[in-house]
Amino acid sequence: MTADINEGSVPSYYREVHQAICSRTDERVPLSVFQRVLSRTTLSITVQNQIAEHVNSGDGFLSKVSLYKGLALIALAQQGKPPSPKLLENFIQEFPKPQLGEPKELQSLKMQTAQESPLNLSLTLGELLKKDTIKVELIPEKKGLFLKHVEYQVTSERFTVSVYRRYTDFDVFHELLLQRYAYRVVPALPPKRALKGVLTSMSEREFIEGRRRALGRFLNLVARHPVFSEDELVKIFLTFSGSDVQTKLRDACKKLGDEFMTCKYATQAKDYLPADIQSQFSSSRELIKNIHNSFQKLRDRAERMAERSKENATDLLMFGKELSSLGSDESPVPILASCKSPWAALRRSVKGLSVEFSLLSEKAAQQGRREEDDVVEKLNLFLDLLQSYRDLCERHEKGVLHEHQRALQKYGVMKRQILSATVQPKEQVSVEQLESRIVQQENAIQAMELRNYFSLFCLHQESQLIFTYLPITSHILGAFVNSQVQGHKEMGEVWQDLHSKLKSIFGDGNGQSPPLSPK
Repeated sequence: MTADINEGSVPSYYREVHQAICSRTDERVPLSVFQRVLSRTTLSITVQNQIAEHVNSGDGFLSKVSLYKGLALIALAQQGKPPSPKLLENFIQEFPKPQLGEPKELQSLKMQTAQESPLNLSLTLGELLKKDTIKVELIPEKKGLFLKHVEYQVTSERFTVSVYRRYTDFDVFHELLLQRYAYRVVPALPPKRALKGVLTSMSEREFIEGRRRALGRFLNLVARHPVFSEDELVKIFLTFSGSDVQTKLRDACKKLGDEFMTCKYATQAKDYLPADIQSQFSSSRELIKNIHNSFQKLRDRAERMAERSKENATDLLMFGKELSSLGSDESPVPILASCKSPWAALRRSVKGLSVEFSLLSEKAAQQGRREEDDVVEKLNLFLDLLQSYRDLCERHEKGVLHEHQRALQKYGVMKRQILSATVQPKEQVSVEQLESRIVQQENAIQAMELRNYFSLFCLHQESQLIFTYLPITSHILGAFVNSQVQGHKEMGEVWQDLHSKLKSIFGDGNGQSPPLSPK
């Protein structure tokens, strides 16, 4: 870009804008403030990003001259011209005035605090949970011409609508979401079919129920994500009731493109990142890995407890049935035994005890369901989010970062080739072709560098999202304690009734029950 722009060659409006948005102690203008100026225009996000890229010096600030160039590019872009530094070269006429309003109106832009940086998430867990609640219910199987398939009713509290989706719809939605937001925590989908050997330990019904729960967790995490929740893809999936939601989703994704192409901060991500972003990323990743491991162990224990409650319910029910069977035996008592034993009179009472044991079984089963629904499910929700973060870290390292490193290696090879061609002259055409390839590679490297910084930008935000979700620990512990209190209280009441009943049946003449074990 030319450097011959000075105060004498720009309209007074440029100087007034500079005075309005620079600080009293520094004539430079923070890039974040200039981006707020850009956001006041009616220019597209793409054009705004191009202008910011042309004037960005890389240190997070614009000099006075850079600001003037930025204002000139804004004005020319508002006239319909593509923003390019070449427009300013040999510009004979006075630079046009951009449409930004009165300079005094721009003063408030520099007053906004650094806390409003787009890098920072200011949401609380409560605000995330309030964004939406999605219910996924299994509806009766529908049989097609050849195969039967499972269908789900998806209900969004936010949009107050229910739609019907098949697993293939979820699959396409997940695929497109991952394409659009490759630098975000996109939760994984449960498998479409049971893996080999899985159904040996669980029934098909259990597998389908587990998949239904996992689909519900997936949608709730997506619908509550600060970025996904406002995306057109999510709105279509939760509200579109047409016959072909997959085509609708694909068409929308083609128009939207990936997040890097549409986010206004994409090309300036480096300017928002802290200097020690790599060390922050490494420490956050290690801490979240440890949290993930601990929550996996908590989930495994909670699952075992829920399973034991269900097994207890089965055992109590069978215990009661055996008592009923014992008391239902109408076989006559031998004469000699009847002289010494009250069994003939007591066995009907024994049969009646099965009612309390049946009730105890029901309470134990309810306890198991509470532990599964309120504790295990919340643990699985957070684990799904933690796992998606670990997947994101791997995508960052194996994807854009790896591609960037490969591009640099390729660029180095080309530079050595051109150097060799200079030392040992070859055909001019081949040298020119090599130079053209180097220019293309330099552009590719620049684009990859921008994507790498944007990937780090998103990773930093997603790390904050994980820590925003961490207070869910109190929700989980509260649900765990409440389920235990309620379960023990309800079962205690039934045990107490059973205890009183046993006293009346087996108590001696003084109303005392016999000892439980011999003295």
